[in-house]
Amino acid sequence: MDIDWPELRARHRLIEDEAILALNKPAGISVTGERHDIDIVAAAESAGEKLYPVHRIDKVTSGLILFARQLSAHGPLTRQFNKQTAEKVYLAIVAAGADPLPETGTIELPLSVGRKNRVRVAAPRETIQRAGDRWFVADADLLDTKNYPSRTEFSVLARDPDHTVLVLRPITGRRHQLRVHLAWVGHPILGDPLFDRSGTTPRTHLHSWRLTLEADWRPDARLALEAPPDDDFWAPLPGPPPGLPPTR
Repeated sequence: MDIDWPELRARHRLIEDEAILALNKPAGISVTGERHDIDIVAAAESAGEKLYPVHRIDKVTSGLILFARQLSAHGPLTRQFNKQTAEKVYLAIVAAGADPLPETGTIELPLSVGRKNRVRVAAPRETIQRAGDRWFVADADLLDTKNYPSRTEFSVLARDPDHTVLVLRPITGRRHQLRVHLAWVGHPILGDPLFDRSGTTPRTHLHSWRLTLEADWRPDARLALEAPPDDDFWAPLPGPPPGLPPTR
């Protein structure tokens, strides 16, 4: 896919100053590192603009993505992700599943990298345990491979017989964490090409929604960013759920 960078930038820009640029990225466009398709960083560079990704979201994920326009801003911002002090919030529409999710919950399933570089839970699926609103595996059940502690917190925003709308807070920031965690507890994200085989929707219904960071050059020393989902995110439902927290 070719990217018209000036058009994409103008249409999807959320906020910009001398140090950063935030976009509301459409699903299906890579941020960086795409082998066979042009990505945002490459498209910007070809148009004469150098951008430094502060974090990553998957190609199939829509929503908020933050870039530094200066290297001096890049380091302080990325360190907040490394220290897990950046507050990240996603929205997802998942399959309701046979076992409904509780109103709030925590998924603490360590991740590892398996065959073909695919991210998976670092234990056999049948060893996953649930205690109330928490999913976990015992240390004795971990596979004999390098694993990465991973924690996702969620709350239910809305339900219907087929779908559940979730607010997700990835406390850690592992690759594919939200997608793997939800799939392995029986509630794959709708349209996820890795885990949803239903073929009922043309896109993945995972959206990077809110991000809060310290930013000492800003007047209030913080960035509180929000990317509203487009209509296509809500397409499996009659519309946005009435309980959607207001834009801040």
